[in-house]
Amino acid sequence: RAGGHDDAVHRGKMSARPTPGPITFAAMSETTAAPLPPGIEQVLRRFRAMGREEKMGALVSYAKRLEPLPERLASLDRAAFTVPECQTRVDLFPEVSDGRLHFWADVNVRQSPTIAAVLAILFSAVNDQPPATTLALPDDIVRQLMTDIGLAGREVGLNAMVQRLKRHARQAADVQPA
Repeated sequence: RAGGHDDAVHRGKMSARPTPGPITFAAMSETTAAPLPPGIEQVLRRFRAMGREEKMGALVSYAKRLEPLPERLASLDRAAFTVPECQTRVDLFPEVSDGRLHFWADVNVRQSPTIAAVLAILFSAVNDQPPATTLALPDDIVRQLMTDIGLAGREVGLNAMVQRLKRHARQAADVQPA
């Protein structure tokens, strides 16, 4: 039973049990053909082994790795790319080429290093990969990364960014030839 999950049917993947609402890829990643993206699995493993101060240092390091927004995207109307749930202005730009996604973000890294770090971590795993890689991100990736850091107030906006990435991935997957 698809139960309104056209995006899952489109890719030929079905959850073992029907779930209300959107497909939960975190649960699927443990039992089906949608494993965690290797880059995310590695980062989560590292973060689980770190203490709070080490995690904070790692986040600062990741924030510095966020690619700058290309000039060709800077001039676009931002309305379709802004993540309104974020306290900080964040614009996420997807590009599709040869069936692979590349995401860009416009965020002030100095003012919002946590946001930049999470995006850099996510982008390192999903950029230049097929949409299925982005869709395989666990829904609780932010909670997993932020455990013991004390930044729970940022989770709503960070989760909204993950959902926005997945929305762009679903749209890209829908336009790919079967």
